[in-house]
Amino acid sequence: MEISLLKKAYSPEEFRKRGHELIDQLVDHLSSHIHTEDNQTLDWHIPEDERTFWNNFLENGDENELFAQILKRTTSVHNPKCIGHQVTPTAPITALTAMMSGLLNNGMAIYEMGMAPSAMERIVTDLICKKIGYNSDSRGFLTSGGTLANLTALLSARKAKVANDIWNEGYQQSLGIMVSEEAHYCVDRAAKIMGLGEKGIIKIPATEDFQMNTALLENELQKAEANGIQVFVIVGSAPSTATGVYDDLTAIAKFAEKHDLWFHVDGAHGGAAIFSEKYKYTVSGIEHADSVVIDGHKMMMLPTITTALLFKDGNHSYATFSQKADYLLAQSDEEDWYNKAKRTFECTKTMMSVHWFTMLKTYGEGVFDEYVTQLYDMGKAFGKLVQKEANFELAIEPDSNIICFRYVDTNLNLNTLNEINANIRQQILEEGEFYIVQTKLRGIHYLRCTTMNPFTTEKHFRILLEKVKEKLEVLLPIKN
Repeated sequence: MEISLLKKAYSPEEFRKRGHELIDQLVDHLSSHIHTEDNQTLDWHIPEDERTFWNNFLENGDENELFAQILKRTTSVHNPKCIGHQVTPTAPITALTAMMSGLLNNGMAIYEMGMAPSAMERIVTDLICKKIGYNSDSRGFLTSGGTLANLTALLSARKAKVANDIWNEGYQQSLGIMVSEEAHYCVDRAAKIMGLGEKGIIKIPATEDFQMNTALLENELQKAEANGIQVFVIVGSAPSTATGVYDDLTAIAKFAEKHDLWFHVDGAHGGAAIFSEKYKYTVSGIEHADSVVIDGHKMMMLPTITTALLFKDGNHSYATFSQKADYLLAQSDEEDWYNKAKRTFECTKTMMSVHWFTMLKTYGEGVFDEYVTQLYDMGKAFGKLVQKEANFELAIEPDSNIICFRYVDTNLNLNTLNEINANIRQQILEEGEFYIVQTKLRGIHYLRCTTMNPFTTEKHFRILLEKVKEKLEVLLPIKN
């Protein structure tokens, strides 16, 4: 059988040539976006047009233009005008670690399929546990994203707090979780995957400031118990994804301790504040949590998808998935931290620890402090600029680097205002200079920005606000 295509696909020299070309293209991309005022953040196309383009490219495109076209037709998160979703502009060195991970392809289910990254993972997660405020009994591991990490944490909570063996025997009673109505939707999704159903998700109303109303916890717990639901876990947001508001973790911790509930903190976005000397107060009380989720690909400059799940009592990190796979996992009486398939949802996962370890070795913890602090500083600065503008209002004064604001006019009704703000966002998206998103809070439509780029400055915010005003000049006569 002829294997000429395989020889070409695995050619070291072919890889060297394409690799050098791609690195040059990526460097040019960075240079043209990080410190420039002119380049677009994205080149917007509707989905069907984009699909048509790539169908045609697959048939007729020049393969030497593939990487250039991908760079041209994707959102540049390294552009300081990219202030939409919570995705970090990766530190360039992590593109190299991602390439290494992709080539070496050590799946990390068992130690011999990931020796170096397994040891690195233990070192990295031990360090994060220490920054949270845990002692040496704590343990953690890395997994594929905040959604999966939150699901795993809730499974661990169920294992620890529910008497019967649901993993092997199934449900014998109705179970429930307590969570703020402003929490990320992945918590609801995890609860439903676990079979708790809608009735098992006890939504705690938020205060006027979008924080979990802890004054209602006792009453909500009593109502759940009266309905035959055994609550086993309460989740605190650090912060809420929509608003960037942190729950009162200390108050939640006291409630959890009083009622012997598992206390979980979804710090996917803002848990990284543990590294900021200036803003670590935002996660005060996190040290009392039984488990914590922190995304490296949100606030720690790492590639998607890289998440840490940390446990105050390390024993819980081993008990969640109790099953036997003799061909892979030998039984052990000792702590078996290096065989990841015993502890993670994935039986195979990427060498994500290499990204974290490389950042620590190359730049030290200080780079995370600088990054989080800069982003939160800019979030607050943008909030102050909005407050100075007539006919604009904030949903809430920024607690972090998430800013929700909108155009307001007392002469217009809510539906009209919602439509105007939605149209503003769509026009900005299609124009492509800035990338911002949107959210609805209590029926009110807001423009939503997240400062993820450390090189985004007040100058960019002022330009954005002027853009919004330009759109209003066109939209308002139509609406009036």
